[in-house]
Amino acid sequence: MKVAYLLGSLNRGGTETLLLDVCRHLKNQEIEALGVYRKKGILESDFLQSGIPFEYLPVGKNIFSYLFRLRKMLLSNNISVVHAQQPLDALLARLATLFSSVAVVLTLHGFDFSPEKRKRVWLKLILRSTHANVYVSKYQRDYYVDRYKLQPGRQWVVYNGIDASKIDVPDGKPFLRSELKAEPDTLLLGMVGNFNEVRDQFTVCRFLHLLNREGVDFRFVFAGKRIDSMSERYDRCVEYCKQNGLSDKVTFSGVRNDVPKLLHELDAFIYSTEHDTFGIAVAEAMMAGIPVFVNDWEVMREITDNGNLAVLYKTGEENDLLAKFLLYLQDKQNFRAKAEETAVAMKKRYSVRQHIDGLLVVYKKIKNGN
Repeated sequence: MKVAYLLGSLNRGGTETLLLDVCRHLKNQEIEALGVYRKKGILESDFLQSGIPFEYLPVGKNIFSYLFRLRKMLLSNNISVVHAQQPLDALLARLATLFSSVAVVLTLHGFDFSPEKRKRVWLKLILRSTHANVYVSKYQRDYYVDRYKLQPGRQWVVYNGIDASKIDVPDGKPFLRSELKAEPDTLLLGMVGNFNEVRDQFTVCRFLHLLNREGVDFRFVFAGKRIDSMSERYDRCVEYCKQNGLSDKVTFSGVRNDVPKLLHELDAFIYSTEHDTFGIAVAEAMMAGIPVFVNDWEVMREITDNGNLAVLYKTGEENDLLAKFLLYLQDKQNFRAKAEETAVAMKKRYSVRQHIDGLLVVYKKIKNGN
């Protein structure tokens, strides 16, 4: 089966990382893939070296010229399924493949919490014009089906896939303790994720203030980018830590390329979300075999098996997080042992292979007319 994967830009992000892992694992599989992207990015060379052919197809000023070029590319390559990663690309693909047998699939990687009614109207049109829509969690699928009154039979859940080989990094020289200027017995804690509307780092900051008042010796690292358009989220956390005497204990390290190694050096992973659709950072931390604390947002309940694979605390309540964390401090050895068992389960449940197999089911169903 020939499948074309449509991407916007090739900049670093959760969607791009997932697709890059998929492309790297498609060799000798049932999918003959072609990648098409509208904008360049820092991951361009990685995609070009992934083993899958990629074509750069910018939109330009003439949208009709783009649709013509996209249609020609898809038909000349005998593409059976176009899989878009953004609603805009799904719309463009649908227009480009009118009166053809090419099926269009869209994966929704986020929610539609934009207050603009016009955007929701367009999204509703797109969701109803595709042959199938893929969601990364059951909660996300149910949300869209209910909000847009979609036909359940065309809505599919395919959990994100994570390349465990990137998480299973070989033991190297420890670096984080010296980087954070921590003593041998100091707890190393952290959270991974950009400072955007999806995450809630501020609740974690309030928790760290309470933890410091308890006299716990720790160092905490926030690994994530400050987004210019949402700079207040980052700045608020930095200012809060300064005002509460946490500046020497909390590090804002920005974007990091060594997250897998960092995870293996943490004693525990602390996370807070406002509306993740899956939580790749949380899943990676669980795969690393370290204790994970995450708020009880519905998606987190889903991927942690209702708290059996991680510690859930009440959303937005730093006091509940503190209470759960203090229990961990009383029994760190057992928490670590359970986390190592969780890592084994997570690698089976959310592997790239499982993700690809799920996509294959969707592709075959829509091409068989089911």
